[in-house]
Amino acid sequence: MKKSVKVLINQIQVGNFIRLPVAWKEHPFLFSSFKVKTQSQIELIKSLGIEHVFFDTERSDSPIIDKKDVTKKSAPVQDEGLDKLKLEMDQYKQDQIEYQNKLRRSIKKTEQQFERSLAMMRSTVSKLGSRPLNSVNDAKDMISTMTNMLLSSDDLVLHLMSDAKPDDLIYHHSMNVSVICMMLAKSLEWSREDIELVGLGALFHDVGKLKIPSNILKKQVPLTKPEQNLIKQHPLMSLNFLKLADTFPEEAKPMIANHHEFIDGSGYPKGLKGEELDKFSQLITVVNEYDNLCNGTKLAKAKTPYASLGIIYKNYKQKLNTEYVGKLIKTIGIYPPGCVIELSSGQFGLVMSVNLNKILFPQIMLYDPLVPKDQAPIIDLEREEISIVRCLPTSALPENIFKYLNPRERISYGVGQA
Repeated sequence: MKKSVKVLINQIQVGNFIRLPVAWKEHPFLFSSFKVKTQSQIELIKSLGIEHVFFDTERSDSPIIDKKDVTKKSAPVQDEGLDKLKLEMDQYKQDQIEYQNKLRRSIKKTEQQFERSLAMMRSTVSKLGSRPLNSVNDAKDMISTMTNMLLSSDDLVLHLMSDAKPDDLIYHHSMNVSVICMMLAKSLEWSREDIELVGLGALFHDVGKLKIPSNILKKQVPLTKPEQNLIKQHPLMSLNFLKLADTFPEEAKPMIANHHEFIDGSGYPKGLKGEELDKFSQLITVVNEYDNLCNGTKLAKAKTPYASLGIIYKNYKQKLNTEYVGKLIKTIGIYPPGCVIELSSGQFGLVMSVNLNKILFPQIMLYDPLVPKDQAPIIDLEREEISIVRCLPTSALPENIFKYLNPRERISYGVGQA
């Protein structure tokens, strides 16, 4: 039997996975494709006035009723209980649409704030040479504002942002590392002063790369040994960038110098280890490694956020502070924004947001070919009682699903209030 076959409406039964042949707005169900759970749902489908549905053989728990045992025409359904159920489902669907619109507004608002922060960071870095005092003060103001939001709300949401432009990669990376470091510092119950310190250091940790010729940074073939050595000097170049900024806190400078140092001594530029690295240096290294894995380089393919967490957890036990690695996973979730996933319902989706109080139940944008892409349903797994089966590499997606979900080539995060 084919994977999906057209069947009479009287052939379906509980346990069948079906697709309705009508527009999303013309039925009361939240999805156009779903597994039938109750007889009432079957009666409700019959009341839509359709003769056929599409039956998915692979996602169904039960077979369809044999054709010889049913009549072609569905008997009209008249049931007050069914009318009440339809009304309740219509209302729930409208509530979900409003919830989705609210989430989209929240993502848009967070994205606008993220773009303002990026613009401020570009301006801040551009002033480091000519007006270092203004530059550092602007950065401190930005970090203070972020800290206020982190500390004033216990209902924060981590949103997936739009792709970075090629010229903004360093700024996106620095913003990512800064935001996640501050979130982890809050989770670790560090003081406000320490949260701001790690945020400020992370913001400037890679500015030294702006001193490296772009033809080396963008090189598509393996670097020569001298080029590798030059790249490895960028932490110290970042410190040199800040020499004129005498208001930049001394306590933040070690983390800038050490963000590629590992506790087993295998990092660079000095090969420091263990107690030679303060808590700020150890924290920023965890986050820096995670973001580099997610976004890759010209020579290293980007990994999914899910795979990046797995690599850090399994392969960096001797290199990174395990407490901070565990806190990273607990803070941003097993399936961080940007993951492409398959659900227990058989559908595919993109993780858009994670409520930091409910990391096991992220908000998922679903692939539904019957719904316009800009109106793609966004669901809360907790409310829908649907679970994640697995995380997928984007290369595993069929082209139509890939274009619909539009997975980000580079992962950037913004924090907003729920």
